[in-house]
Amino acid sequence: MHVRFGFLWESTRIALQSIWSHKLRTFLTLLGIIIGVASVMVVGAGIEGLQTYVVDSVTKTLGSNSFIVAKFARMGDVSEEEWKEMAKRNKDIKFADIEYLRRLCPACEEVAGEINSNRSLYYDSEEIHGTSVNGTTANRIFLGGQELQEGRFFTDEEVRRSRSVCVIGWDVYEKFFEGQDALGKTIKLGAEPLRVIGVLEKMGSTFGMSLDNNLFLPITTFQKIYGTRRSINIRGTAQSRDLFETAVGQIRTAMRTRHKLGPSDEDTFGIISTEEINSFVDEFTQMIAVVVVPITLISLVVGGIVVMNIMLVSVTERTFEIGLRKSLGARRRDILNQFLIESFFLAASGGLIGMGVATILATLIENTTPMTMTISIGYIVLAVGVSGGIGIIFGIYPAFTASKLDPIEALREDR
Repeated sequence: MHVRFGFLWESTRIALQSIWSHKLRTFLTLLGIIIGVASVMVVGAGIEGLQTYVVDSVTKTLGSNSFIVAKFARMGDVSEEEWKEMAKRNKDIKFADIEYLRRLCPACEEVAGEINSNRSLYYDSEEIHGTSVNGTTANRIFLGGQELQEGRFFTDEEVRRSRSVCVIGWDVYEKFFEGQDALGKTIKLGAEPLRVIGVLEKMGSTFGMSLDNNLFLPITTFQKIYGTRRSINIRGTAQSRDLFETAVGQIRTAMRTRHKLGPSDEDTFGIISTEEINSFVDEFTQMIAVVVVPITLISLVVGGIVVMNIMLVSVTERTFEIGLRKSLGARRRDILNQFLIESFFLAASGGLIGMGVATILATLIENTTPMTMTISIGYIVLAVGVSGGIGIIFGIYPAFTASKLDPIEALREDR
């Protein structure tokens, strides 16, 4: 046992010595592995970052443990036939449904209603286009992660009385009132004057789309301006993460009862939750990974071929050394181990350097672009493990070639 360990240690020492004595050749050999590992990890970091970015954006916009009840709400592809069927089957969600669901969902913390439309806003001679105008109930402020920068949100009383008040997003504030006090000022939604009572904090953007070009007003005021025939959306949150599924179940049961549906009837409404959105995002990013990651792994295979070529050259150059070791008692297994260890260390060291390069690139990308880069343990293990495995796989043939050399013929070679 001690002798075998000694031979293994000696093989490792010779392999490392050979790598170190040819620094430039070693570096050039490693370039393929370094580029391959860095490519896999940077692509993986981008995919993981995309998933994190979308999930964080959804949570920031909709809030955690939240759901939406709407006339149409479904994730994924919907065929034209399915869409036509839903259009015939599904019913409008009414204002009265909000209070109905509040009563029948004890697991819900908040149940709010909203209607959305894109409109232009005016103040004096200024105009802002494409503003997301949201008619909501007073408890809408408790959904999502957005807070008020100044002022207040409208009250239940103002909703009941259809008051002409509004809360504006940061883009609207900067366009109309930058450096001024916006509270108490009057802006116009079309011809309708609205008094500003609050300004929301800045949220930023998602996929280049601003989350701050918005305005909130009482849902009854919205209906007074645009009519009551539009279907509304109902948004809610569960009291806790543990009660989320219970809350969604209570909402579905209540809506089915409200629409007088039998046990075998399909839902005439849609429910979508942050869990479903996050699950959809996971599936989407996994599909990207399945397509993209194997392509980047090809560069590692190319790097492995370079390692094999260099190892074959190394075998040719060290024929005399191999013959000498065999004449002194080294077995075929010892020679095989020596060259396998050398190819493994070549590829693994390239993998470690590639990991460092990927970390630097990911940090630069994250600091200079809006992209989120997340280097996960899974991609680190994949990149370094594959690089080391490639070193062994592509080192087998050169190592086998070296181990088969006849010691007498090898000793006849010039050094």
